[in-house]
Amino acid sequence: MKRFKFLGLPLLLSAFIVLTSAKATQEKGTEKINQATSVLKDFSKMKETIPHQLIEEYEGIVIIPKLINAGFGIGGKRGQGLAMVKLADGKWSDPVFVTLTGGSIGFQIGVQSVDMVLVFHHKGVLTEVKDGDFTIGGDISAAAGPVGRSSTASTDYKLQAEVYSYSRSKGLFAGISVNGSNLAINKSANAEFYGDDADSGDIFGRATSTNAAITKLKATLDVFK
Repeated sequence: MKRFKFLGLPLLLSAFIVLTSAKATQEKGTEKINQATSVLKDFSKMKETIPHQLIEEYEGIVIIPKLINAGFGIGGKRGQGLAMVKLADGKWSDPVFVTLTGGSIGFQIGVQSVDMVLVFHHKGVLTEVKDGDFTIGGDISAAAGPVGRSSTASTDYKLQAEVYSYSRSKGLFAGISVNGSNLAINKSANAEFYGDDADSGDIFGRATSTNAAITKLKATLDVFK
């Protein structure tokens, strides 16, 4: 009996470690979702923000909190965030975790942290990526997004760009270019949050999560409508 108890202790400890590790990785995903919600709230409070009309008409969004933009001659940027698309009923899908990386050559020095939002005209640009990646600036270019609090705030532009980008640093728009950057599905983050069988295509096609952080994120995004 004593030997059985002795052998069972390591098994219990192993199970505890596995459960604790799984909880920690999921909490990491929840933290990223909460950061994305904070980014949207901060944008909504700005005098000149993402126009309601743009969110109403466009079908996809990528939110990258705390994107690091650094350079010393040759620059680079990297950040982790999430992507969502509109479903047929107009609801936003559950979020897919993504990573944005890029580089540039030119005179630049220093490190800057920015919050970035990319708004996509067609959701297929994101859903067709599946578990791969694509480069912004090839067949699909990003333009600096128009600003205006209401849907009729600006009449001097037409919503024609495939991707509009918004970047904010220290309460002001930062104007960071993302053309040439790579947007990739973060498969490990999706597996950690949703489970090992998580597939970005499936996640983009549903809005079934009851996670409190996701519910709050979608409610915050609806404010822009």
